[in-house]
Amino acid sequence: MSARLQPASSRIEPMREIDLGAVMRIENAAYGFPWSLGNFCDSLRSGYHGRLLLRDGDDALLGYFVAMSGVDEMHLLNITVAPEHQRQGHALRLLQALCELCRDCGAAQLWLEVRVSNERARQLYERFGFGRVGMRRAYYPAAGGQREDALVMSMEL
Repeated sequence: MSARLQPASSRIEPMREIDLGAVMRIENAAYGFPWSLGNFCDSLRSGYHGRLLLRDGDDALLGYFVAMSGVDEMHLLNITVAPEHQRQGHALRLLQALCELCRDCGAAQLWLEVRVSNERARQLYERFGFGRVGMRRAYYPAAGGQREDALVMSMEL
């Protein structure tokens, strides 16, 4: 019999500029090529949707996402779970919250890009219902000044 990890009790809250110190600590720990503080500030100031996943009880930041609304669609720009809290169901919780946000905004389709090398994320997105729709060549920065392709995925809501 196998045990399955259950995520801690958590809640979704709007991301605010005051939260960006904690967000940046996770962003820098999670990625070799993280978003900058300016990327997050610009996103929030532009009216993009930023959400935090906070653990109930101690308000620990478990993860977050940033998404941009379009006409009848939403584009996921960044979704991150703190490295020490990965593989506990938090990414799924964030995706579910994103889908709720999409419905609230009237979006019929959700789009994202993911690094071709990020097998774990690609598998999560496919299990969640995303399908592969294209490729963006040399989309992401990579080691040694190189660039990495991004897989474009979408899901009907």
